[in-house]
Amino acid sequence: MASIAKVVVEISLDREFDYRIPPHLQSVIGVGSQVVVPFHSRELRGFVVGLANHSAFSAKLKEIAGVVGDKPLIPDLIMKLAYWIADYYCAPIEHAVRTVLPSAVRKRGAQHKKQLFVSLIDAPAQSNGAGSSVYGTLPSKQQLVIETLQQHSSMTLTELKERAGCSESPIRTLEKHGLVKIEESTILRDPHAGLELLQTKPFDLMVEQQTALDIINASMDKEKPGVVLLHGVTGSGKTEVYLQAIQHALDKGQGAIVLVPEIALTPQTVDRFRSRFGDCVAVLHSSLSEGERHDEWHRIRNGEAQIAIGARSALFAPIENPGLIVVDEEHEATYKQDESPRYNARDVAVMRGHLEKCCVVLGSATPGLESFSNVRAGRYELAEMLQRVDDRSMPLMRIVDMRIEAEKQGRPQIFSSELVQAIYDRLNSKEQVILFLNRRGFSSSLQCEQCGYVAECSECSVSMTYHKRAHKLLCHICGAEEKVPPRCPECGDPDFKYAGMGTEKIEEVLGKLCPKARVARMDSDTMRKKDSYRTVLDQFRRGKIDILLGTQMIAKGLDFPNVTLVGVLHADMSLHVPGFRAGERTFQLLTQVAGRAGRGEKAGEVIVQAYTPHHPAIQAARRLDYQGFCDQDLEFRRELAYPPFTHLVLLTFKGEHELEVQQTADRFFEALERILPASVQHSPAMPAPLARAKGQWRYQIMLRCEHTVRMTKPIRYVQSIFKMPKGVTCTVDVDALSLL
Repeated sequence: MASIAKVVVEISLDREFDYRIPPHLQSVIGVGSQVVVPFHSRELRGFVVGLANHSAFSAKLKEIAGVVGDKPLIPDLIMKLAYWIADYYCAPIEHAVRTVLPSAVRKRGAQHKKQLFVSLIDAPAQSNGAGSSVYGTLPSKQQLVIETLQQHSSMTLTELKERAGCSESPIRTLEKHGLVKIEESTILRDPHAGLELLQTKPFDLMVEQQTALDIINASMDKEKPGVVLLHGVTGSGKTEVYLQAIQHALDKGQGAIVLVPEIALTPQTVDRFRSRFGDCVAVLHSSLSEGERHDEWHRIRNGEAQIAIGARSALFAPIENPGLIVVDEEHEATYKQDESPRYNARDVAVMRGHLEKCCVVLGSATPGLESFSNVRAGRYELAEMLQRVDDRSMPLMRIVDMRIEAEKQGRPQIFSSELVQAIYDRLNSKEQVILFLNRRGFSSSLQCEQCGYVAECSECSVSMTYHKRAHKLLCHICGAEEKVPPRCPECGDPDFKYAGMGTEKIEEVLGKLCPKARVARMDSDTMRKKDSYRTVLDQFRRGKIDILLGTQMIAKGLDFPNVTLVGVLHADMSLHVPGFRAGERTFQLLTQVAGRAGRGEKAGEVIVQAYTPHHPAIQAARRLDYQGFCDQDLEFRRELAYPPFTHLVLLTFKGEHELEVQQTADRFFEALERILPASVQHSPAMPAPLARAKGQWRYQIMLRCEHTVRMTKPIRYVQSIFKMPKGVTCTVDVDALSLL
């Protein structure tokens, strides 16, 4: 039995420390155990990441002070996955270990909720020869307690006191007399409490669905399962394929993990899976309370739930013997974490599948070009579903040139005449409409027409967005708030121009265009409460909302049969974001949002408003031509050596003083350039496209190479010897999705 534990502590030092395991803890400590260890003059929590019999520091070793819980929290293979994440994404091991375990589970004081329950103990029917009940001799308060329990059997102590209108004293007296029993019991904090769902059975599959399912099941049955890219157009029935593939895993005694990119999709997805599989489904995402996340995680760990569903972090659910990992909408940027470790859940899912020997399914109507290239290279298997279920037609997409609309009306327009008429037609037919604009707020900027002043954030290189309901200027980068000035701070003119538009403004305009229509807005300003997503989507499903307006959280995965019109406002907005992925993102977003239309018996229509209607990404989306778009965009990337033909690593230096940040980035680049292999393409430090954010100036170094390790190994070496000035930080983003 090992006598030495290798521990990473809760502070980021990117190293392991050896501790002696005391004899009385040797039987309970293993890899993944959370422990308390002496560290200098204090005690810290940490995790055991390895065991050994010898240490180079044996004479100086301290003993582990204690262990948290009765068994390890992190399974062996997930610990191996954490080490892979730290190595591949150039992150401290402590960050990776924290990532694979929810804070609700690992933090101090995390525990199950317990409550006291009171129940009756059967008493003799009679207590004396006269035949009177033993309860008849009790004081009135105690009798009331007995009567309440006779009506409700077992109750919590708190509820019993409330219903009987008494203090705890008469209940405790009854316990002493052996008439009631008070026991502590664990309460499950259930996020699904009160939700009743009708049980569903597997549907008959179409030919393409059955073929895709056969491919996935065959992969699951292999000794070494692989990765299947499920390319299914919107409305082709991917979810039913997932459900039946999961049933195959359950039949084999295995579990499953399902990832969705947006919290907005989670309620709908969870409902569909729970309708099929019942209580063996657990949900993990950030909208749950800490207690709910704690209890759901432990349900999985204890084997009470065999299916875990959630956003990015659900990938690390402690499912024992997983047979299938599904990454739905695998192309989505939300699978990429924006803090250390900056992992992409799609790629880490592939690695977990490799370690666990389970099948990984990547599903999308618009797969990322990296995944598509892996199919072409023979690394992934392809399953295609190019027809909608029940042979429903794909929606007709029309592109409206907003330059012509502006010329007709003499000024820029929010709604084209075609879209307005189409909305009226749907409302008159009692059909539903989805309107998409990927910008929240009322106006994107506040501008003085006299002197040209624009209200900018003092901490970021962006203009402030005007939010009318709150009557505030907000920065969407750092969250700073300012009052709207009564007059221009520069020239004193009282008239401001509110330029641009956001979802809040569209909501106001819709109120004037369609005063009788029931409109709901879904963006991060309105979806603040825990159940906001579920409430709005349920109302929309039941037909209590006519027009659903929102940002990208409504663009994918939602399935509402009565939606026959989707309108996309300012469709080319995403084309102007810096970076080589702008065309891909625009194509994916348009195709996904268009897929919300015509999913029922009635045909769907999509009206896309744009100022650059002839852009290749917009035209490919109009034709729903995924292959054509891929061929064109991949050729562009091949010529410029961009992903997927290389890996991209972005180093971002941040600090309050621009000159210091620039000089630090330059010195780091000089040290790095000396040891970079010739195969690495690199550029010197440059100001980031978003030059200042949250009060920090930002400079970037970009590296590209076919092999990630040829970049990350030199970066780690320079980090180990480079003295970073106080106040300047450097982040490393491996396989960066955005240059911002």
